[in-house]
This record gives sequence, C-alpha cells and structure tokens, in this order.
Amino acid sequence: MVAPSLVKIAFGALLANKLRSGLTLLGVMIGVTSVMTIISALEGMMDGIEAQLARLGPTTFIVARFGGVITSEEQYLEMLKRKRLELKTLKYIEDGCDLCEKVCPRAYTRARIKHRDKALRRVSIRGASYSLIDIVDIEVAQGRFYSREDDLHRRQVVFIGDFIREELFEGVDPIGKEIRIGGKKYTVIGIAKKRGSTFGENQDNFAVIPFSTFVKQFGEPRRSLAFFVKAVSVERLQEAMDQVRMILRAKRHVPYDKPDDFSLITADNILEALNAFTRMFRLTLVGISSISLVVGGIVVMNIMMVSVTERTREIGIRKSVGAKQKHILVQFLFEALMTTFSGGVVGIVLGFLIARFLVGLIDMEISPSTFAIVAGLFISVGTGVIFGIYPAMKAARMDPIKALSYE
Repeated sequence: MVAPSLVKIAFGALLANKLRSGLTLLGVMIGVTSVMTIISALEGMMDGIEAQLARLGPTTFIVARFGGVITSEEQYLEMLKRKRLELKTLKYIEDGCDLCEKVCPRAYTRARIKHRDKALRRVSIRGASYSLIDIVDIEVAQGRFYSREDDLHRRQVVFIGDFIREELFEGVDPIGKEIRIGGKKYTVIGIAKKRGSTFGENQDNFAVIPFSTFVKQFGEPRRSLAFFVKAVSVERLQEAMDQVRMILRAKRHVPYDKPDDFSLITADNILEALNAFTRMFRLTLVGISSISLVVGGIVVMNIMMVSVTERTREIGIRKSVGAKQKHILVQFLFEALMTTFSGGVVGIVLGFLIARFLVGLIDMEISPSTFAIVAGLFISVGTGVIFGIYPAMKAARMDPIKALSYE
C-alpha cells in the first residue's frame, strides 16, 4: 500500500465520521494543551528572571542576611536566627578584601511619593552608594545617576523608575522637578530605562537615593541592609567570595564547626536554585496533566475499536482482494496517528496562546519553545501509537471470511 493511497483512505475514513474524529482529536488536544501551557509559561517566566539577574553582572555577588531562594519554612526559620548585618561590615570588606574592587551598601524601605496633587503609595525606596551604577547594570534613559559628591554631602536627589515618571509627570520632563518622598523634598536627576515586570511585580516602580541621604531620613537600616560587591575579575570571583567569607566569619565570631550566618549570593546561585525548583514543579505539573493524556488515549482506543467494529466488512473486502495484515495494521494505525497528530498541533497552538495570555497578565513576554513544541508533537504521536496499536492489530488479525459475513 503506497503512501498516497494510505493518506487518502485515512482522510476518507476520518471525514466520514467527523463527530467521532473530533472527539478523538479533542481528547489528545486537551492533554497536549495543558502540557504546552505549563512548559511555555515556566520557560517564559524563567527567561524574564534571567534577564533581571543578568543586571548583576558576572563579577558581582551580594552579601546578605538571607539566602537567594528560600524553598522551605524550615530554611526560613533557620535564617531568622541569623544576626543582622551592620554598617561596619562595609569597612571590614573594604579593608580586608584585596580582590574586591567596589563595595556598595544597599537598603530599602517603602514610602509615599508625591508630586503636586499626584501621589503613589508604598513605592520601593532604595538607598545605595554612588558606586551602585558601576556594580549593577543600571540603564539611564534620561538625566544621570547621582555622584560621589551627592552621596558625600547627603544631597536630596533621586533617580526614579519609568513607572513613577509616567504616573506623576505624564509627558512632562521630570528632570530638575521636585517630588516628596516620605514628606521630604527631593530633586529628580535621572530616569531609568523601562524594565517591565517580573512575576507581576512592577520593576519600574522604584526610586534610588544616595545611601547617606537614606540613613539621614530613615535611620540606619537593620533588616534590609545588604552589600553589593564587585570582584576584580570573573576569574577571581570565587577567591573574592572566599576572602569575604573568611572576614565575616571572623568578625561575626562564627565557630569553625558552624555554617555561615550570612549568605553570599551570585546570579548563578539564584538561577541554579530556581532551575531546580521549577524543574521539580514542572515535572509535577506535567505528571498531573499527563492524566488527561491517558484519558485522551483511552478515548482514542475506544473510538478506534468502534471504528474497527463498524468497518468489519470493509476489512474483509480488503483482505479478500489481496490486502495483507500489515496493510490493515498500517492503515488503522495511520488513522490513529493522523488524529492524535492533528490534536497535538492544535494543542500546541492553543497551549502557547494560553501561556502567552497567562504570562502577559504579569507583563512578561514569551516566545515559542522548541522543547515544548517537540514535546507536544512527541506526546501526540506517542499517544497515537500506544493507544492505536491494539485496535489496529485487532483489525489486522480479522478472519476475512468471518469479516465478510459480519452483519
């Protein structure tokens, strides 16, 4: 049986029973759609996170009280026992780490920002030294970042995110304008390039002020204090981290047989932890959604069995004119594959559209995942083979005489 005739017969059989074919396709489509949605959405969110973490740079690490990714309540409770970081840690690192090129203290709080009659509540206010722009990839869309002199003299200048510009100034150039942060006057000197959102959190709703100014207004930071450290080179990053670890263990009097009571975090550390977490999460969700594929496969098998029974005389006629078992087997198996493959293609398209919609709700973008597409096609074809083989074998093994006499 040549391929063109096989395709023609299969199409004819499927079109002759549109409702049955549609139900078969629907079962597979639902399963593939759910798998495609999960994989595409997770990959899209991970891409967004990677883009945000890339701003840290390959030579940067963070000294913080808490770790990068907390995955359990026990881990969180254990970290709560740690002593808070203090401002004198800055001098410890600057004096003791010769492989650390720059060290930047950073703290944050939330406050109300106002310009004339417009206001924003609970804006992320970040205090950092002037060296932050040399450590973290901050893209300036307009104006400038604050200088060493601004930080040294505790000037009340502010570098704002694009969301604040849009909400408070509406097309008016904000450079040189005054805003109030927690009731204090600040002069806008720069605007950051638009970043978008990550997991629904607006990355443009922030204001950065000199660290000395932050301490003057909000007091010495306790819970939110961290230090951004830039190593002299990528190759010596780990050595720099080891130096800082030894310095802090000594200054914080950590016993030699006890773990660190602080965290050293790099972008790679966070990505590794997130990848491990999302890998488990993805496998769990895909496993759950696979149940719908099994149900769809059972639907395929049952409908194919009905089709075999209804076409018993057709099978008998084909065998009587010379069709062999392998021809009948291939024909029915091909029909199952065509149905499940079509369901897979529709499921892939729907899954991507649903994932794009869901990820769009948190203002992130995704692109078609090669892995997700290949997985969807493989699953649909596999479903057709696994659940279509038994009905196809039953049709192939029919006795032609009994088949012809079937009423």
